[in-house]
Amino acid sequence: MSSKPEQKETHQANGAVLPIVPMDCLTSPDRGQLVEPSDFLGPDGDGVEVVVLESRANAKGVREEDALLENGSQSNESDDTSTDRGPEPASPLKETSFSIGLQVLFPFLLAGFGTVAAGMVLDIVQHWDVFKYVTEVFILVPALLGLKGNLEMTLASRLSTAANIGQMDTPKELWKMITGNMALIQVQATVVGFLASIAAVIFGWIPDGHFSIDHAVLLCASSVATAFIASLVLGMIMIGVIIGSRKMGINPDNVATPIAASLGDLITLALLSGISWGLYKELESKAYVNPLVCAFFIALLPIWIIIAKKNAATREVLYSGWEPVIIAMAISSVGGLILDRTVSDPNFAGMAVFTPVINGVGGNLVAVQASRISTYLHMSGMPGESSETAPRKCPSPCSTFFSPDVNSRSARVLFLLVVPGHLVFLYTISSMQGGHTTLTLIFIVFYMTAALLQVLILLYIADWMVHWMWGRDLDPDNFSIPYLTALGDLIGTGLLALSFHILWLIGDRDTDVGD
Repeated sequence: MSSKPEQKETHQANGAVLPIVPMDCLTSPDRGQLVEPSDFLGPDGDGVEVVVLESRANAKGVREEDALLENGSQSNESDDTSTDRGPEPASPLKETSFSIGLQVLFPFLLAGFGTVAAGMVLDIVQHWDVFKYVTEVFILVPALLGLKGNLEMTLASRLSTAANIGQMDTPKELWKMITGNMALIQVQATVVGFLASIAAVIFGWIPDGHFSIDHAVLLCASSVATAFIASLVLGMIMIGVIIGSRKMGINPDNVATPIAASLGDLITLALLSGISWGLYKELESKAYVNPLVCAFFIALLPIWIIIAKKNAATREVLYSGWEPVIIAMAISSVGGLILDRTVSDPNFAGMAVFTPVINGVGGNLVAVQASRISTYLHMSGMPGESSETAPRKCPSPCSTFFSPDVNSRSARVLFLLVVPGHLVFLYTISSMQGGHTTLTLIFIVFYMTAALLQVLILLYIADWMVHWMWGRDLDPDNFSIPYLTALGDLIGTGLLALSFHILWLIGDRDTDVGD
């Protein structure tokens, strides 16, 4: 056996080819670190075991080389993974303000016209008997619209992120994502729809002290049936939108969430109005219909739970994703209470047509921003990991709106869409003779002030909330959007009601807010 100096000379002369080192060398304190053995073939074809000894002299150099090799291997692994994922749309880092605005503009206008249609529907149905005699249905409106916006936009955000990071490239992965997510939103819609009806009963009972069991069952049946059917229809539409966006090379984050919100408002409000009206008609002659409707949809819950549990991604949300949607439902219900108390006053009946518009536009814009920030963070790692992309816990308004990064750029673009978008929507409402309000200059000023303030607050909260949740190992796709859209409902309804009250107090008679 060669001595220690001889081994070093052999190592330097023969390119690290050494005879087998005894096992006691592994524990010798004056030895370098023994590198893992490798098998080579010698000249005679026999296997020769080769070991490499690291001396103390080059320990630092080798450690630096190892670090470089480790970084290189990680880069190669990332490259290999991205190669397997196939072609991907442009990274958010490469998007310009013009490209962001161009991609967001069409779905934003489509979403806005959807909320205008929802407002027109609410303006008509507020005079129906079911809305007159079961006024708690007004409390259900923001709660269910917010619920559908939460579930569908959370679904859109999850699927957009999955599409952007290559988790929907194969038919098998695509089918798993579709079935798991559809079953998940059916569970969430049924449970939260039931809880929303309870909240509506409580909020309706507290101010008046009046309780009717028939009206309570009617609210439950209407809420659960509306949530279930709307989830089924909207979920299928959203999956089609995301797959189509992916194939057309459009970032689904810019398209999916606004369409989800717009269609959700219109379809959900139309379903709620129709179902509650039909069940109200059956209340006198066939009182058993309402409890049967409740029992039927609740009985389907175990089926959806079983399907959702089979998917690893939706299984986590099934267990941990209840807190945001339930709290968001409660927040939206407070907005519904404000709407109920305001619209019930004949002086402010004109507010009904504008409520879905201001809430829907604010929710759409903040959902786009939250989804974009979430995708940006997912591209750098997993929730909870320390990352240079999530350093801030409480950002300043300047960093949110005026920094050079892509998320600040998108925040500026989204904020600049508020005024022209609302002007188009107000003109549409006026031309269709919707509402009970004349669009005077002072009304437009107050309305735009409320809308701008709402979106400004929401975009800032989104920048803080998404990074804060990311740092606490929470996936923003599942947790941030419900809170943000619910806050949008509450802030929008509150600011709009305040504007109507101020207009009435200052005596802007040309506005005719209650005519």
